Formats: sequence, structure tokens, C-alpha cells
Amino acid sequence: MTRTKTPPRDEFTAVPAIPRDSPGPVFGSPWQAAAFAMTLALHERGLFTWSEWVAHLSSAIRDAQAVRDPDRGDTYYECWLSALERIVTEKGYLTVDALLQRREAWNEAARRTPHGKPIELR
Repeated sequence: MTRTKTPPRDEFTAVPAIPRDSPGPVFGSPWQAAAFAMTLALHERGLFTWSEWVAHLSSAIRDAQAVRDPDRGDTYYECWLSALERIVTEKGYLTVDALLQRREAWNEAARRTPHGKPIELR
């Protein structure tokens, strides 16, 4: 029997202010669900502990609040993505340069993609 390292429900609910309803987290757009799923997959592979993740997410939220994030409910997953980028670069799984190159590749792909079509990296 294989056990995953998915956080127990009580640890999962400890994540700061996660948008959720009774069955679980809710997402405003597909990229938010992808960032969430990527975080869980990396955690399940043992790349970071859940307490490390919560600390990084809390820090990203505090940083956003420090620059007066209006927090209308639309920036939570921006903090989530920021925390994910921070944890993978701090642990050396990805360099900052590689992260910036990938971000630019996505931005370029988004610019050339017609509205309503899926973004594809070349």
C-alpha cells in the first residue's frame, strides 16, 4: 500500500484563508487550480513539508498586505503562486533565472494566443 503525503484535513485547514466551500477549495480561474495542484504534487513528492509550505504562504500574504494589497478576494492565489515560486527557488529546485525565463515564455505565448484559445508554449 502506498501512502501519499497529502496533508491531513486539520493541516490543510490551517492554510491561511484558503478560499473554500464545504467540499474544499474553490478557484476563480484554471491557473489557480493548476498552482494549487502543483503545490500538492510537489509536497506529496516530499520536496517540502506542509509546515514549510504554510510558512511560505503566510509570508507571501504578509508581504502583499505590507504593500497594501486590497484583498478583494482576487489576490489570494497570486500570493499562493508567489509562495510556490519562493519555496522552489529557495530549495534549489529551480533557479530564479529559469523561473524568469519560463514566466517570459508564458507571457509571450499569452500575447500571441487569440482570446478564448488555450495558451500553448512552443
